Amino acid sequence: MPTRLDARRAVLAAKKRLGLRWATIADGLGRSVEWTVSALLGQQTLTEQQAVTAGELLELDTGTVEALLLPPVRGADAVDTTDPLVYRLAEVVQVYGTTISELVREEFGDGIVSAIDFELGLERVPDPKGDRAVITLNGKFLPYGPGDDRTA
Repeated sequence: MPTRLDARRAVLAAKKRLGLRWATIADGLGRSVEWTVSALLGQQTLTEQQAVTAGELLELDTGTVEALLLPPVRGADAVDTTDPLVYRLAEVVQVYGTTISELVREEFGDGIVSAIDFELGLERVPDPKGDRAVITLNGKFLPYGPGDDRTA
């Protein structure tokens, strides 16, 4: 049986072979483009109906559709850090991560920004010096609460 990573390769090959855009697939699934890409690349959980619909749109075999229902694969094994864009995004976090952390702490207090209750946005903005990519990271703030150091 194929793995989620095998399914990702099959999805990308089918998308290219069929000349589909992610927006078309997202419309078929009734989800955002960003979520759809993330899900079909193995980072989100799909329902059985979503996997079947994606399989129909992408003309995937039954084994690949079943692989889309496996648990997501996250972390270093699922990311190609040699991809130039992924590398640059990591560089953005290296350069601005502490700045973002400090600004979030000043605005919200002690806590983190959720990567689960999270929305990603991507927008192309025309610019005379070259189009710009506006990437929006929209996560719920999760405050750290005071600890309870009492023992039962």
